[in-house]
Amino acid sequence: MAKEIKTIGVLTSGGDAPGMNAAIRAVVRKGLARGVKVMGIHRGYHGLLNEEIVEMNSRSVSEIIQKGGTILGTARCNEFKELEGQQRGAEICRKYGIDGMIVIGGDGSYRGAQKLSHQGINTIGIPGTIDLDIASTEYTIGFDTAINTAMDAIDKIRDTSSSHERCSIIEVMGRHAGYIALWCGVANGAEDILIPEKYDYNEQEIINNIIANRKKGKKHHLIINAEGIGHSISMARRIEAATGIETRATILGHMQRGGRPTCKDRYYASMMGAYATDILIEGKTNRVIGVQKGEIVDIDIDQALAMSKSVSEYQFEVSRILGR
Repeated sequence: MAKEIKTIGVLTSGGDAPGMNAAIRAVVRKGLARGVKVMGIHRGYHGLLNEEIVEMNSRSVSEIIQKGGTILGTARCNEFKELEGQQRGAEICRKYGIDGMIVIGGDGSYRGAQKLSHQGINTIGIPGTIDLDIASTEYTIGFDTAINTAMDAIDKIRDTSSSHERCSIIEVMGRHAGYIALWCGVANGAEDILIPEKYDYNEQEIINNIIANRKKGKKHHLIINAEGIGHSISMARRIEAATGIETRATILGHMQRGGRPTCKDRYYASMMGAYATDILIEGKTNRVIGVQKGEIVDIDIDQALAMSKSVSEYQFEVSRILGR
């Protein structure tokens, strides 16, 4: 028989993502409604090891659903990658009476949750990352806000670049995954989209495309470049030297992580937070929450971490056709 859950903990880990606060709010209020105590852990696994733990109530999460970032804070923690750190984390959970933990973050956060589960603490993961790069789910908290933030910024840059008849390289986040670049590239009407999964580093092809488009009468050329490819400023210099066309690079950076979460991010985060709380109280462990075919589901964390994800060939091909 599963151990009765009386107290649950919640933490956010890794990169922050808009909508994390909505998930925290749902965990706290759903947990209280189910009759359990909820402890908030500040600054992720680092805060857990430093016992930065406070009891939360309904008022603790008032007026946070509309805020970006995470009220619990987040930090990297190399110490938790080691067995000794994981064992100490579990001991601290027991010290504070925490029977189960909900971890909101990406793949790295999931690995920490997996290790904590192996130490006897029931653990559930919620996908919170702007990169949409978790294979076990069709949706991750923060992605919708990030692409809308980037899209709006790109529209503004395009307006002024078009006026000056420039080539624009706009670098968006995505170190290992090109979903932000792909979605914004299509939504912003980019001529070229460079993503880690597909780019062959043939810069001459881009240069030829710029020259061909200028001959067709196009007065502006937009390139969306993923962070994982990077080097946007030096790329801009090379393109300008090769084409004679004024070329400017803009790196959007961490503005994509901030801002008020969209309705979609708030809604999915709330539902995932509530669902994670329910299954944790019911005795499940070593699970992650996801969205599959529009429904909230949970799967084994080991299975989730073993899965891989790639950009759709069809969607990428369509993006190339639409940009010509």
